[in-house]
Amino acid sequence: MKKITLLGSTGSIGVSALDVIEKNPKKFKIAALAAGRNIRLLAQQILKFRPRVVAVQSKPDAEQLHEILGPKNRIPILYDETGIEEAAAYTPSDIVLSAISGAAGLKPTLAAIEAGKDIALANKETMVVAGAIVTKRARQKKINILPVDSEHSAIFQCLAGQMPENLRRIILTASGGPFFNLSRDELKNVTLPQALRHPRWKMGRKITIDSASMMNKGLEVIEAKWLFDLDIGHIDVLIHPQSVVHSLIEFLDGSVLAQLGIADMRIPIAYALDYPNRLTNDLPILNLAKTGPLEFHQPDMKKFPCLGLAYEAGRSGGTAPVVLNAANEVAVAAFLENKICFNDLSKVIEKVLNKYQSINNPSLDDILGVDGDARIQAENVIKKLKKGS
Repeated sequence: MKKITLLGSTGSIGVSALDVIEKNPKKFKIAALAAGRNIRLLAQQILKFRPRVVAVQSKPDAEQLHEILGPKNRIPILYDETGIEEAAAYTPSDIVLSAISGAAGLKPTLAAIEAGKDIALANKETMVVAGAIVTKRARQKKINILPVDSEHSAIFQCLAGQMPENLRRIILTASGGPFFNLSRDELKNVTLPQALRHPRWKMGRKITIDSASMMNKGLEVIEAKWLFDLDIGHIDVLIHPQSVVHSLIEFLDGSVLAQLGIADMRIPIAYALDYPNRLTNDLPILNLAKTGPLEFHQPDMKKFPCLGLAYEAGRSGGTAPVVLNAANEVAVAAFLENKICFNDLSKVIEKVLNKYQSINNPSLDDILGVDGDARIQAENVIKKLKKGS
């Protein structure tokens, strides 16, 4: 039986992962849980899955959880950054599913790697901001990093058994989000509820906005560079509104392999958790005869400038992706609070990127310092922006 630590248990990936684990009780057991601010849901998960240790973001969160669970609770409740890292490195665990949203997932993921745990990686920002460090430490510890994002899982599956020197490029597919058919002028007036209405996937609020702006795909391009040891120039993006083809690889002879499936994150989650085995599930079967035409389109970088900014940051390397991600996280948070308009997302990111000279081969301290400073710069840019400008 494989013992699992789940970081980000109350998010959309975490909930889906627990569904996979619950349906395979002879395969998996929860060793530790770490979550954000949804303490009531975490309490329900604790009572159902009985982890040996849990971690939350702050001492007040821990106190609230203690109160909900009652005096008979004997499960240690850790808190703050140190507590989450301790949970990530929890000794009895075999594999850590890293699904904490944003750059906050970096240090717990590194803690798990240092403890020698295989990583099922659903936190793309970890690779975006510190891909060189993460991949180097994983090699040193001889542990596996197994991608959970549907696109990277698809590439991972297509590459199985292939000779790397035969690869020409990889092609990440994108749904196009809710605004694929809108014009650039129409994007000026989109609302937050519209941006949160993804046509294909059920995800958390932050990643849903990233999908709408196509920054999510830009972050995935940078993540793919590190996961698959490729130059950015060999990573392309295609809009595929049906979300049936999850990604493709192309060989030197022109042959193309693709991974297809229904749009359900439980499939790549299960593959990562039980790799190299495949689990039987009760999900609907992909019926291509009823799916209808499959469309593919080139992305419009002018309409979705966030994707272009991500490519630029990925090509620059160093701390440029750190700045990109930090500015994006702050900008998305501002949009979710109705402080800026949708089109302001790329403006904030571009202005912050222009303030920095990238540091090559950054240390972890460099990365954390630039991340913190870029967030302050992004907040300052947002204060100066007039809503809708």
